[in-house]
Amino acid sequence: MQLVLDLFYLPQRQLRRTLLAGEATMVAFVLYALHRFDPATTEVLPVCPFRYLTGYYCPGCGSLRALHQLLHGNLVAALGYNPLMVFTLPFVIYWLASQARLLWSGLPLPAPSIPARSVWVLLSVILSFWFLRNLPQYPFALLAPGAWPVR
Repeated sequence: MQLVLDLFYLPQRQLRRTLLAGEATMVAFVLYALHRFDPATTEVLPVCPFRYLTGYYCPGCGSLRALHQLLHGNLVAALGYNPLMVFTLPFVIYWLASQARLLWSGLPLPAPSIPARSVWVLLSVILSFWFLRNLPQYPFALLAPGAWPVR
């Protein structure tokens, strides 16, 4: 099922394209800031609210640091911060590209057919990752952000 943004129904094509240009500018600015400032050493970028409130890692903890490492070309270090984010990033990029094309031309990219069972498997993987990365025993402790010795 293709998720359609409400912006698709805007009457003027030029307005949709202007909104897309503004969104692309914001994404470029965020990626530049993430490339420039290391989330591991600066207080400019936010901390995880779940980690701050509970002391446990959420499935997204380490994603900013992993994305920072990916922007610098360090795949191994990015995997050390959040392997789940690294593996799901291509799908997120495809979805964003599809939404951008939808805003630009009114036609989305082809949507892959995803069986309901796959959605349940993905949910199980995310919940398992969430639980296992908070266990202090080896090898599960390696799922915690920054637990890998490679930097």
